[in-house]
This record gives sequence, structure tokens and C-alpha cells, in this order.
Amino acid sequence: MKRRLKTIQLLLLLPIIALQYNCSPSRKTMETTNEVSFWMTKSDQSVLLQKQEKNLVFNTIANSNPTIDVDDSQKFQTIDGFGFSLTGGSVTAINKLEKSKKAALLQELFGTKEDAIGISYLRISIGASDLNEAVFSYDDMPKGETDLKLEHFNFGSDANDLIPLLKEIIAINPSIKIMGSPWSPPVWMKDNGNTKGGSLLPQYYEVYAEYFVKYIQRMSEKGITIDAITPQNEPLHPGNNPSLLMTALMQADFIKNNLGPAFKKANLKTKIVIYDHNCNKPEYPLTILNDPEALPFVTGSAFHLYEGDISALSTVHNAFPNKEVYFTEQYTGSGSSFESDLRWSEKNVVIGSMRNWSKNALSWGLANDEFYRPFTPGGCSTCKGALMIDKKGVIKREVGYYIIAHASKFIPDGSTRIASNLIDHLTNVAFRTSGGKTVLLVLNDGENNETFNIKYNNKWVTTTLNSGAVATYIW
Repeated sequence: MKRRLKTIQLLLLLPIIALQYNCSPSRKTMETTNEVSFWMTKSDQSVLLQKQEKNLVFNTIANSNPTIDVDDSQKFQTIDGFGFSLTGGSVTAINKLEKSKKAALLQELFGTKEDAIGISYLRISIGASDLNEAVFSYDDMPKGETDLKLEHFNFGSDANDLIPLLKEIIAINPSIKIMGSPWSPPVWMKDNGNTKGGSLLPQYYEVYAEYFVKYIQRMSEKGITIDAITPQNEPLHPGNNPSLLMTALMQADFIKNNLGPAFKKANLKTKIVIYDHNCNKPEYPLTILNDPEALPFVTGSAFHLYEGDISALSTVHNAFPNKEVYFTEQYTGSGSSFESDLRWSEKNVVIGSMRNWSKNALSWGLANDEFYRPFTPGGCSTCKGALMIDKKGVIKREVGYYIIAHASKFIPDGSTRIASNLIDHLTNVAFRTSGGKTVLLVLNDGENNETFNIKYNNKWVTTTLNSGAVATYIW
């Protein structure tokens, strides 16, 4: 009887103890999930990826504001990551920094701390891109000579700059995904004997497939995993330096008869992602995907948006829903404004690609110097990196940095896109992270400030976003 009385007394005291020490589990859960933190960038640059002081609080007080309804019961694609192309020029600019400043910058770009932006995906060139100081491949030979056994395969200057930098990045983020893309095969494999334009000669299809295999294996030996490759960057743009013309039929032939079988024989897990060019030609990847012999070797299709509409990704996805789509390149240029680039790229490159099934969203060059260098003769002289690093080591964060950071900082790889409705001028996309966070990215693409609700699980918060501003909301 005495034991029963003591038990009853203890049970009566528990609510008082919980209140005294503020340790009610339900109360803590309510406080955690009922508030929304958010980060903002304004188009006039007065606020740049800045965390707002006061969190928003969910409530059920009715109002007449337009509402973005976030619904995590509807799930779409899993995200591989957000990032940039680590061009040869990017490597040159970053490697010129003093050691401690370079280390701090790499932590900011690829780390997970509060002041980092968490880049989770990089694209690199296989050999030179047009944002290198000089043109090269990994098997250059004297004029008139060939190397059918690839005995002279070597990483050239990349062995001394790109590869060591990648190792530093991987040490910070071991799970970072890397895609490799060639701008041109070795000149001796081409029908015009030139780094610019021309096509791959059919008699070299087999050796070029082995070139990819050797590249992936040699990178692996360096501790660098190549998650995916594309057979050719911008295969319908042979006017760049370096570049190559590769039609859809050529690419299908190369994949089904050479590249795919070579990967299978070498037991490579690296994904083959086709096309890697503009949204105006969805028929290019569809031609390859409609080839029953090429189809099994293909993981998905990659797109740029210098021409066409971002909905091309959905066109291809809807035709082949079991194959992935990727967004792999879009530059910001020296002649456009911060405001226009922020609006356009956030709407199309990040939000647009995600709402059209993309696994990733990549901007073009990560870094360059204050004169948009280096670039090859005939390469892009107006491509603005996310970072501009001058000869004194001063780092300027350009618009591309903020475009990608509003996603990469808050949406890690493995996140899943969930449903959210579009309302006038407020383009948006929502995600559920593997850590259980809900993330909503919103752009006010209108000409006026917009007050609106964010609704989730029958509660909502009310917030205002300036014209042209971007915000990422997390709860």
C-alpha cells in the first residue's frame, strides 16, 4: 500500500518537474518544427546570402495572401548535387592563392560549417576546355603519328594542378560527385587534324573508348572517383577551341558499339550521360535513347540552356522516365547585370531544372582572374566565374556564387524534390533532405514586392520578398 502511494505521488510530481526544468519532449519538438529560418539575397546586392534575424512562426490565422503549399506526400527525383565546372582556369585562379587563404576558400566552398556553401557536384574537362591556358588532350602526339595502344596517355599539366586540387576538395567532401566531359579527343583521332571542329574518325572509335576507360581508371588510382562522363561537350558546336562535331547517330554508334561495351568489359560503374548541349534539340538525346542497342548503356541526358526552353528536360524524362536528366552548364557573362543574372539563372538553371526532373544544377566556371582569364585562343573571353580572384589574391564573389549557393548550402545530395505549387511571380521548388529538413527556394520574379504564405501540414507562415530577391526557407 505504501509503495502504491509513493508511486502515485511521483506521477503527480512529474508534470511539475517537467515544467520546472523545461524538458517536455513535446514542447521541444513543437519549438523546433514550428519555426522557419530563411536566408536571402536581394538583386541590388544590399543583402547577399544573409540569414535573417527573426525566424518565421507557423500559425493558423487566416489571411488573403497568395499561398505556396508544400506537400511532402508527393515525391519526385533524388538530387545528386549543386555546383560548378572546375575548369582549368578555375584551378589556375584558386592555386595562385596564398596557402592559408586557399585552404579557407576550399572550406567555404566545399565544407559543411555555418559559413560554407556546401558544393556537392563538380564537372571537369577531360583534357582542356576553352577555359584553359592552352589546348591539350591526354594523348597528344607529333603530327602524323598515332598511339593506338595509348602508351603515351598522360594527364599533362592536370597532374600538377587539377588533380592535387581535386584531392584537397575530396579531403573536405569525400562524397562529392564528379562528372568528366571532353571538349575534343586527341587531334590524331580527328578527320580534320585540328583541335577545333572536325569529327572522330570511325577507325578510332575503339581506341577512343579505351581512352575513356584509361582516364577513369587512372583517376581512380589517384583517389578520384568519376561518377559520370559525357561522350562530348556541346557536340553540335564545333566552332569552339577545342571542340568536336558529333551527331546523334555518331554518338549512338560510339556508345552501343564501343564505349558501352568497353565500360562493361572493364567493370566500370561510371555513368554514361549523353548529349550535354542545349535545350533546343531534345531530339538529339531521344534519337540515342530510341536506339535499343545504345539504351542499356545510357544513364541519362545532360543539358545546357544557351538555346531552347528548360522544359526540354521534362520532354526527354517523360519519354524515358527510367532514365535520368542532368543540367550541366550555364554561364554568367561579363556584359549582364547582377540583377538580371540572378533572376534568370535562379528561375531557369536552379528552380527550372529541378522542376523538370534534373538530378543536378551546375553553373559554368567556378573561378577566373579579374580579366576573365585564362581562356584558349578562340575560347570564351566573357565567361564570368562564380569567383573573381585578382593578382593580389582578393576574392570577389560574383552572381554565380549566390545563384548556386542558395541551393547547395541547404540541399545536400540525397535530398528529394517534393511538391509545391507555382503562383504568380513566385517561382519556387521544394525538397526534403535526408536529415529530415524541408527546404523551399523562392524567387520573386515580379516587379513588385510580394507578401505570401508558405503552407505546410495545414499551418502557414507569412513572409515578404522584394522584387528580384531570392530566399531559401528551412524548417
